[in-house]
Amino acid sequence: MDDHSEFLTKFGLVIGPTGQRRWPNDLKARIVAETLEDGAQVQDVAARYGLRANHLSAWRRLARDGKLVLPAPPGDAEPVQGPVFAPMVIEPLTERSEPDVASATVEIVHGDVVIRLGCDTPANRIAEIARALSG
Repeated sequence: MDDHSEFLTKFGLVIGPTGQRRWPNDLKARIVAETLEDGAQVQDVAARYGLRANHLSAWRRLARDGKLVLPAPPGDAEPVQGPVFAPMVIEPLTERSEPDVASATVEIVHGDVVIRLGCDTPANRIAEIARALSG
């Protein structure tokens, strides 16, 4: 294994018996975050990690679509260790009829940002989004 691969395995890269690499989501997210720094170019970051630029662009698309949660940018507040608590507001029903569960949504409000998710969104996905916003 070359020095480049040894460096990446320290950060979670898994190299299978056939030599195929599997990139954990947290490592993908860190690499994508590097492309968002001032002056960074996708091609240069991809080369640094032994990736093709179009592969890294696909990860960027995942992040843009909310399917890959990026770490907080450098200079932001320190990452929170342990559980994070947020106030929950439950509004009373205005009508005495049964709520329409099919159109129910979960709203995450963070400053001026409001994220609305369908009620079928998995709890771990909601937690990832809340963690990303608080990080």
